[in-house]
Amino acid sequence: MNTIQNQTQIRRASERGQANHGWLQSQHTFSFADYHDPAFMGFRSLRVINEDRIAPGRGFATHPHRDMEIFSYVLEGQLAHKDSMGNERVLVPGDVQLMSAGSGITHSEFNPSAQEPGHFYQIWIRPNRSGLTPSYTEWRPSTEQQSDGKILIISADGRNASAKINQDVDVWRLKWHKNEEVTHISQAGRGLWLQVLRGSISVNGGEQLYAGDAIYTTETISWIIQSDENAEALLFDLA
Repeated sequence: MNTIQNQTQIRRASERGQANHGWLQSQHTFSFADYHDPAFMGFRSLRVINEDRIAPGRGFATHPHRDMEIFSYVLEGQLAHKDSMGNERVLVPGDVQLMSAGSGITHSEFNPSAQEPGHFYQIWIRPNRSGLTPSYTEWRPSTEQQSDGKILIISADGRNASAKINQDVDVWRLKWHKNEEVTHISQAGRGLWLQVLRGSISVNGGEQLYAGDAIYTTETISWIIQSDENAEALLFDLA
C-alpha cells in the first residue's frame, strides 16, 4: 500500500535502506528485501528504485520474476544481461533495458569487467494487468541525444522512439550542463517522482537536491528544475 501523502516532499539519499553484501552495495528508496518502511512502499505504480554498485566479475545469479515491469539504467561500468527469452546483452552508461516479466521469466545480471565496478539503477513498475507475455527491449540515446536536456526514454505508447511499457507512465532522462534548466508540467490526477542520479539540482528555487535524493508530488504543478553543475536525473510522470 502506498502511504505517501498528497504534497511535495523530499526523500534524501541518507534516508534510504542500506544493504552491503560485499560484492553488492545497494540503496533502497522503497521497502525491498530486508528493508521495510511502511511509509515508503512505493509511489503509485512505481514500486522499486534500487541504486546498485556491483564489484568486478560479480552479479545476480539466475532468478525468477513475474508481473513486473523492470528496467535498468547504467551510470558507470557495464551490465551484462541474460534471460530465458534468449536475450544476451552488455549495457554501457546511458543504456536502458526494459523487461516485462509478465507470466514469468528468469534472468541474470552481472558485471562483466574484471577491474571496473558497475553502477546502475534498477527500477520496478507494476504493470497495468497480470499474466502478460514476457518481452524485452532496449533504449539508447542517439549521438544527437547524448547531451539533450530532456528525453522521453519509456512510455505507454512508445512515442518518440521510447521503450514501451505496460503502464500509464512516462519516464524522462534529464541532463543539465552548468546553469541550465529543464521544465515539466504535471497534469491533474498524476504524480511526479524525480530521482537525482548525479550532480545537484533545485526545483522551483527550493533547497538543493544531490545524487540519490528524490523529490515527489501529487499536486498539479509546473517544475522548473535547475542545476549549477553537470547533473543527471530520471523523472517519472505516473497515472
